[in-house]
Amino acid sequence: MNNIDWIVMSLTVFVIIGYGLYRTKRSEDIHGYLLGGNEAKWWTVGLSVMATQASAITFLSTPGQAYHDGMGFAQFYLMLPVAMIIICITFIPLYYKLKVYTAYQFLEERFDLKTRSFTASLFLIQRGIAAGITIYAPSIVLSTVMGWDLKSTVIIIGLISILYTMSGGTKAVHVTHKHQMIVILLSLFVIFFILINHITQDYSLLENLKIAKAADKLEVIDFTFDINERYNIWSSLAALFLFLSYFGTDQSQVQRYISGRSIKESRLGLIMNGIMKVPLQLFILSLGVLVFLFYQSREAPIFFNSQVLSEIKQSSKAEEFSLLEGTYTELVGAKAQNQKNYISAMRAGNQGEEQKYRAMIIDNVQQERAVRDEVKALINTLNESEGTKMESNDKDYVFISFILNYLPNGLIGLLLAVIFFAAMSSTASELNALAATTTVDIYKRSINPNGSDEHYVKASKAWTVMWGFIGLLFALSGNLFENLIQFVNIVGSVFYGTILGIFLVGFYRKHLKANETFFGAVLSQIIVVIVFWLDVLPYLWLNVIGVAGVLLFSEILSLIFARPQT
Repeated sequence: MNNIDWIVMSLTVFVIIGYGLYRTKRSEDIHGYLLGGNEAKWWTVGLSVMATQASAITFLSTPGQAYHDGMGFAQFYLMLPVAMIIICITFIPLYYKLKVYTAYQFLEERFDLKTRSFTASLFLIQRGIAAGITIYAPSIVLSTVMGWDLKSTVIIIGLISILYTMSGGTKAVHVTHKHQMIVILLSLFVIFFILINHITQDYSLLENLKIAKAADKLEVIDFTFDINERYNIWSSLAALFLFLSYFGTDQSQVQRYISGRSIKESRLGLIMNGIMKVPLQLFILSLGVLVFLFYQSREAPIFFNSQVLSEIKQSSKAEEFSLLEGTYTELVGAKAQNQKNYISAMRAGNQGEEQKYRAMIIDNVQQERAVRDEVKALINTLNESEGTKMESNDKDYVFISFILNYLPNGLIGLLLAVIFFAAMSSTASELNALAATTTVDIYKRSINPNGSDEHYVKASKAWTVMWGFIGLLFALSGNLFENLIQFVNIVGSVFYGTILGIFLVGFYRKHLKANETFFGAVLSQIIVVIVFWLDVLPYLWLNVIGVAGVLLFSEILSLIFARPQT
C-alpha cells in the first residue's frame, strides 16, 4: 500500500461522511432525530437496509467462505424474499398505524409494559454485542494485514461511527448509507472484472467454471436432509425465522424503513432489498470462487494470515511446518497438471480421460484441505503448549490478502475505504437503533416520561455515545470466531426467535394475554440459551426453537392462568 492508496482511502471516507453531515439538518425534535422527519424515499430506504445488513463482515468473510467451502452459503438467504413479503403485509402497516418510533412500542399497546421492556432488553443485549463485532471484525483483519495497531484501528472506526451517528441521527445514517453502498457495489464490480480478466488468460470462462465444479465450489443447493448441517435447503427454512425477526423486529432495520415517506415507500424499499439481496450474495460468493480460480495458476498461501505464518516460522514447530509447506507445494503442482490434463481431455472430447482427471482434481483438493487442517491443528497446538494467541481461522483473510497483493495501487485504497464504509454503516445503524430503543422504550417510558423534545434529542445523543463506547469495549476485548459472518448470525439467533415469537403472538394469537406471553417468552429464552450452550443443533434452528417455545408456552400458561367459569 503506497501513498496513492492512503490518499484515495482517506479522501473517499472523509468526503462521503463529511457530505452526509453537511446534508443533515440538525434536528431539535425527537421525530426528526430518530425518524429523519419521514423524508426517506424508497431507494434510500432500500440502500440503507442493505447497508445495515451488509457489514464489513460480509465483504471480508463471505468470499473466504466461498473460497474454502463453495457457494453453499447462498442457501442461507433463499427465504429472505419471502420474509420481505410477510413483513410488508403484516409489520409495516401496523408500525405506521401506531406511529411508533421503535418496534417495541407495539408490544405495550398489545400486552403491557413488562413485555415491551423485556423484548427491548433482549434487543439491546444482542445488538450491543453485535455492535462490538461489527467494529472488531474489520479492525482485526485490517490491523493484521496492514501492520496497524489493533486497538488504534478499533478506536478510529468506532469514534468516526459515533461522531456522525450522534451528530445527524437517522438522516445522517441514511445519507451516508446511500453513497457508501454505491461505492461498495461499484468497487466489487471492478474486482469482478479484474478477476475475470486474469482467470481467462489460460482457460476460457467455461473451462474455469468446469475446474471450479470439479473442485466442488459451485454447488448452491443441497437437498440432503441433515439437521446437523448448517447450510442446506432445509436449514434455509429455519433461516426464514431469523429474517422475519431481524427485518421485522430488530430496531436497527425497523428504524431504516419506518423513516420512509409512506407505507408505499417503505414497502418498495424492503422489496428492493428482497429482490437484490440473493443475487448480491451470490455475486459476493462468486468473488470467492473467482479468487479460488485465480490461485489455480499461482500457488495460494498455505495459510492466508501472513502474520501468523511469520510467527509459526519462528516457533518450535518451524520444522514441522516446513514439511507441511513442502507437501502442500507438491499437491499444488500436481493439481495444476491434473487441471491442464482435464481441460485437454475436455477439449478433445475424451470423456474417459476427463472423468479420470476430474477425480484426481477432487482428490488433490481434499488433500490440500487436509494439509491446511494440519496447519490449523499445528497453530492450536502452539497456542496450548506455548501460550500464544495465534488465530487458526484464515477464511476472513482470503479476500483482503488478494486485494493487497494483486490489485493495482489506488484501487487498493478504494477497497480499504469500502471495508471502512461497511464497518461504519452497520455500526452507525446499530448505534442509532440502540439509542432510539433506550430513549423511547426505557428512558422516556419508565425513567423520565415528562421531558421536552429537545431533552430527548440530547438523551438520544448521549445514549448513542454510551452504546458506542460499550461497543468499543466489546471490540477491544474481542476474539475471532470460526467465521465472523457466522458469529454475527449465531449471536442474533440466540435472541431473535424469542423476540419474533412475542410479535407473532401479538399479531395472530389475539386470545393470549400479557402474563402468559411474558412468562412464556422468558421460559423460551431460557431453553434457547440451554440448547445453544449444549451445542446440540446448528444455530439457525435456535430461531425455530425460540418462536415455537413462545407460542407453545404461552398457550399452556393461558390454560393454567385461565379462571374457571362460574
